[in-house]
Amino acid sequence: MFKSGFVNIIGRPNAGKSTLMNVLVGEKLSIITHKAQTTRRRILGIVQSETSQIIFSDTPGIIEQPQYKLHEWMNDQIRIALLDADLILLMVTADDQLNEEDEVFQQLAEMKVPVMVVINKTDLISEVTLVQLITKWSAIFPEREIIPISAVKKTNIDVLQQRIIEQLPEHPPYFDKDELTDQTERFFAAEMIREKIFLNYKQEIPYSVETVVEEYKDKGDILVIKATIFVGRDAHKNIIIGKGGSAIKQTGIDARKDIEAFTGKKVFLELFVKVKENWKNDERTLKYFGYN
Repeated sequence: MFKSGFVNIIGRPNAGKSTLMNVLVGEKLSIITHKAQTTRRRILGIVQSETSQIIFSDTPGIIEQPQYKLHEWMNDQIRIALLDADLILLMVTADDQLNEEDEVFQQLAEMKVPVMVVINKTDLISEVTLVQLITKWSAIFPEREIIPISAVKKTNIDVLQQRIIEQLPEHPPYFDKDELTDQTERFFAAEMIREKIFLNYKQEIPYSVETVVEEYKDKGDILVIKATIFVGRDAHKNIIIGKGGSAIKQTGIDARKDIEAFTGKKVFLELFVKVKENWKNDERTLKYFGYN
């Protein structure tokens, strides 16, 4: 009996969805920062065994009041994730302001597939608070399983993994046994550059940035990568570059190290910065960036 299915992780920004998927898959596929809206696209991570294939899907955080077409596109990814799932993991934390009036609960209430409420970041709360959270979510979802975890500390992850496998439908594998994700190395290179921008720059700069790998050449002993960092304003371009190019140089160094670790190859990385005003509301530009 072989089990296979799509396990889609949804929740508010900073609930720990990307951290959980990386832990479950055993590889860093989703970039992680402490800032909200780090994840913009759905990313699949595939876990294989002799008896099962789990296709995890990391999704953008739920945005209550979208301000841009980009935000609307991100929310659409969550709606799609609700439609094509064999199992939903709703990730929540003690700081979560989700309640029964949110649209996501109306959708989850109508779901015919299993839904698990995963309470994350239990390492940051007391046992009393955890009991209160379990009581709260059990009242909201009386027929759904509640599983407390800490993705960072890997607490209770083995229990979660076992319950996921038990809930999967019987089905042949969807992907070949050696596949880890549906994305390319080129995609992950762009994401790693964007992650460093989130980590190295403050205020609104990371949110105004998109990265595009324009050239990705494998020359055997070295990968040659040329990428463009798009920003929304001239002022942002100057900040990204930094005095004498110091800021973008550091970003390039940090990103190159991660890309080399991910690909196992030496990398020559060249970064450029261009201004594309209002790109988050420009449908043509969004499509060029891959939001289609």
